[in-house]
Amino acid sequence: MMTIDQVHTIAVCGAGTMGAGIAEVAAGSGYNTVLFDIQAPMLDKARDQIIRNLESAVSKGRMTTSAMAAILARIQFTSQLQDCVAAVIIEAIAERMEAKTALFRQLAAINQADAILVSNTSSLSVSDIAAALPNPERVAGMHFFNPAPFMKLVEVVAGRNTHVSTTTLIRELAVRMGKTPVQVKDSPGFIVNRVARHYYLEAMKAAETGIADFAAIDRLLEGTGFRMGPFALMDLIGNDVNLAVTQSLYEAFAKAPRFIPNALQITRVQQGHLGRKSGRGFYSYE
Repeated sequence: MMTIDQVHTIAVCGAGTMGAGIAEVAAGSGYNTVLFDIQAPMLDKARDQIIRNLESAVSKGRMTTSAMAAILARIQFTSQLQDCVAAVIIEAIAERMEAKTALFRQLAAINQADAILVSNTSSLSVSDIAAALPNPERVAGMHFFNPAPFMKLVEVVAGRNTHVSTTTLIRELAVRMGKTPVQVKDSPGFIVNRVARHYYLEAMKAAETGIADFAAIDRLLEGTGFRMGPFALMDLIGNDVNLAVTQSLYEAFAKAPRFIPNALQITRVQQGHLGRKSGRGFYSYE
């Protein structure tokens, strides 16, 4: 089995907000990093996002311009899947089981049998993803939180067949990335999303019934110590991503009423009001 000292290159598949953030973290931790997306405009957007973050760090004195240049030099932006040959491959694409397993099958075919395949899924079963792949013992979950460069927590998820050496390596990798890993069993929503679901759902129910508007609810919860209110946070995460997690848990828990997706969010997703990334969500960013 591979050890942490044998990890020199990390590939990240999916150049959305989360994938770009994970790539920035990997390159910032000294790893040669491949960031893959089939859409060239997504790669351009990811590059811009990473540069903005690094420039902000430079302007605040947290990083030198030479360190910024070194980080950017370690990232290869590519739309060619065959470039994703690495010791560790982290998937950060859409929260759809069929899409993830199809991608991992392709990645398994072009990588060594001991390459670690990691899903950044926030709610899907790591065991089910691994079951569709050869060598399921090298498949695990590594759930980062948005924004990945700044949030310290990482949930390390062991599937039914994940080897202990795989989760050990992933925990060590998270530490080397400056993160705090917490190992969890494979279950719907793991820990954070299962518990946090009601932060969003109850807030939307309160707004629906007219108890208070979005801004007031956000201010109140921020006033109690939360860094972001639920509506601002949903807009940051992306309403499409947040809704997909709710739908996943709703199905996983046999349509338990406590996980019913809320119409306020469903309507926004249908209208394309996804939050910050689209310019409009519960708030306007235009």
